[in-house]
Formats: sequence, structure tokens, C-alpha cells
Amino acid sequence: MAENTQSRQYEKMTGTPVWKLVLELGLPTTISMLITNIYNMADTFYVSQISITASGATGIVFALMAVLQAFGFMFGHGAGSNISRSLGAKKIEHAKVFTSTSVFLALGAGVLIGVFGLLFPKPLMRLLGSTDTILSDAVTYGTFILISAPAMTVGCVLNNILRYEGGAAFAMAGLCTGGILNIFLDPLLIFHFRMGIAGAGLSTAISQYISTIILLLPFFTGKTVTKIHIRYITKDIADIGNILLTGLPSLARQGLNSISTAVLNQQAAVYGDAAIAAMSIVGRCGNLLFSFALGIAQGFQPVSAFNYGAGKKERVEKATWFTMLFGMAIMGILCLGCGFAAPLVIRLFREEQSVLDTGTEALRWMCFTLYILPVSAVGSMLFQSIGKKGSSLLIAMLQGGMISIPLMLFLPHFLGVTGIEIAQPCAYVISALVSFPIMISFFKKLR
Repeated sequence: MAENTQSRQYEKMTGTPVWKLVLELGLPTTISMLITNIYNMADTFYVSQISITASGATGIVFALMAVLQAFGFMFGHGAGSNISRSLGAKKIEHAKVFTSTSVFLALGAGVLIGVFGLLFPKPLMRLLGSTDTILSDAVTYGTFILISAPAMTVGCVLNNILRYEGGAAFAMAGLCTGGILNIFLDPLLIFHFRMGIAGAGLSTAISQYISTIILLLPFFTGKTVTKIHIRYITKDIADIGNILLTGLPSLARQGLNSISTAVLNQQAAVYGDAAIAAMSIVGRCGNLLFSFALGIAQGFQPVSAFNYGAGKKERVEKATWFTMLFGMAIMGILCLGCGFAAPLVIRLFREEQSVLDTGTEALRWMCFTLYILPVSAVGSMLFQSIGKKGSSLLIAMLQGGMISIPLMLFLPHFLGVTGIEIAQPCAYVISALVSFPIMISFFKKLR
């Protein structure tokens, strides 16, 4: 039965037209990301009904969640790329080693971060950009996120391994269940049981653990090619190094995103809690919009990795250009609509004029450039999935914060709060201008 599963998977990944395969694998991932981001938006909405400080606290803790996701994605993408290329080359046992090793590495990282954060919650929240007025809510909310840290890191790994195997539907089931559960638990715990922001944190923790359990089920019910078992954990430093180096671009991107969010919070704090709340809302809106393109792009990753491992290089190039153009088209339509409706979008969360003014302007700046983000996103995913670590790391750092962080520190001296609003949009454009020529050069050499 295992051989039949492997054979069917190989034929599917190397024989299906690339555009159809990218959409087939990308659609479940897009749904998963939409549900996750809708949950994030719902979480922000419900918490924002409590107070401005509670709304600002979600922006602070979002940076903490980005740190956890950074480690989860590092192990997940690092293993997933190697797994998919191994399966494409029909090295099944080697793929099992990458699966088990990455899961246990992620578990260890989640436990360490959770314990450290629970021991030093206030210094951690201040480091992430919390003001004195927001600190109490940030610590309360952050405590539950730290408790769920092992589930978050392991869940990221399982999700990515399932996608890279071509089992995006299994990944969708786990993520969507957790996201939908969270959406229903939030108002129940926050308002019905009068737990306030603690209810939002508890809702997230419960949902994360349930989601991770569901993601584990395919590995123990024969639905996957690879398996999770302690006997498959490698003792070969080269394999561990391969996971870490291949996943390093994800750590860099997510880690810089976390630092970027912390810097954003610190810079916005100069203009008050309303500015932090506004930029937090805009950040969640941007993530929701980009999830449409990013989901399709993540469907592209296993296609490029598997076919590169199988030696079918022309399929890798076709998949790359299709994914990039499709993503830009989707983002262009969405950004146009969101830009026009920006005041209405911000008003859904807060009514204060200071939040509306800053949030509306920032959201419009983001929509003006967000449609170009698929260029650098697909570029980084391409090089990571085929094992080109240097190019992937460079593009990931450009996309993650290497450009936006200096701009956030520099521009406000001349433009005030507008400098904070345009820093990330400017970074989107610059990273695309650098990424595109690198991709063109790579495909010329590949041909």
C-alpha cells in the first residue's frame, strides 16, 4: 500500500500540468491561510472592543507569535524542501529522517521559548515594544501564547511537511479546524465568561493544541509517505545542518518580521497608543489580503521542490512564472478594492478619530504597493524549495525587514508618522526590484 501511495504521488507531482498542480495544491493552503487570517482579524476585532490598550496589546503579542512561527517555519521549510526533493528522487527513507528530526527540533524550540518567556514576561513584552499602559494586557495575552508555544512551532512544521508531500488537504483540515474553533471561542470567553483579553489568549492556546493534534493524525494513520518516530531522528550533523541551512531563510524572514513589528511598535509609541493600535490593525489587514496570493505560492513550493529533485527543470520554471503572475493579478484586484474602502475597514475595529486617520492613511499606502510582494515572495520560495540557500536567504531578508527596519528608524525624523506608514510599502518595491533580476539570471543558467 505504501508503494502504491508513493507511485501515485510521483505521477501526480511530475505529470500533472504545472498550472493545474499549483492551483490544486495552493487552493487548500489558501483556504487555510484565509481561515487563519480571518481568525487573526476576528481576534483583533473582539479584543479591540475591550479598549485601545487591549487592541495595542495584540500588536505587541503578534511580534511574539512571529518569533514562534519563525522557528516553526525554519524547521518546517528546511525539512519540507529536503523531503520533497528526496521523494522526487525516490529516496523515501531519507525523507522520513527529515520529517522526524524536524518535528522534535521544533518541539524543543517551542518548549525553550515558552519557558523563557513565562519566566521573564514583562521584560519580553517591553522588548517587543510595549508601553507602560499596554504592558498589563500584553503580559496577560502573551502568557497564553507562551503556554501554546510548543503547539505553534510543531504545528508549523507539520503543516509544511504535509504541503511539501502534496497533502495540502490534510494541512487545511488541521489549520481550518483550529482557526474556526478560535473564532467561536473568542466571543464566548471574552464576553460571555467575562475573561477579557485573557479569554482571547486562552482561546488561541486551546485552538493551537487541537489544530496540532489534527495535523499529527495523517502521520499515524498511513495517510502520508513519511512517518514520525523517534528511531528516525538523525545523528548525522550534516542532515541537521541541511535542515537548518535550508530553513534559515524562513527564520530570517519571520525573525526580521518580528523585529520589524517590534520596531514599528516602538516608533509608533511616540505618537501614542492609538498609533500602535492603528498600525496593528493595518498589519492584520495586510496579512489577510496577502494570504490570497501567499496560499497559491505555498502550493508552488512542493511543485518546484519535487520536480527539481526529479530532474524536471522546465516544470520548475513554468510553475514559477505562473505563480508570480497569478499572485500579482489577485493582489492587484484586492488592493484596489481595499484602498478605496480603507476608512470603512479601519472603522470596523475602532471609532476614535486618531486611529481612523493613521490607520486609513497607512492602509492606503500598503495597498498601493502590496500587489508587488508576490515577486520577492515567490523568488524566496523558489530558491528555498530547490535548495539554493544563499539566494533564498538574501531575498527573504529583503522581504522580511532588512529594508523596512532602517526605513522605520530613518523616515519618521523627516516625515513624522507618515514615515512609519510608508516604510514597509517602500520595502516591498525595493525587494521586488532586487529579486526579479536574480530569478532571471538563475533561469538563464538553468536552461
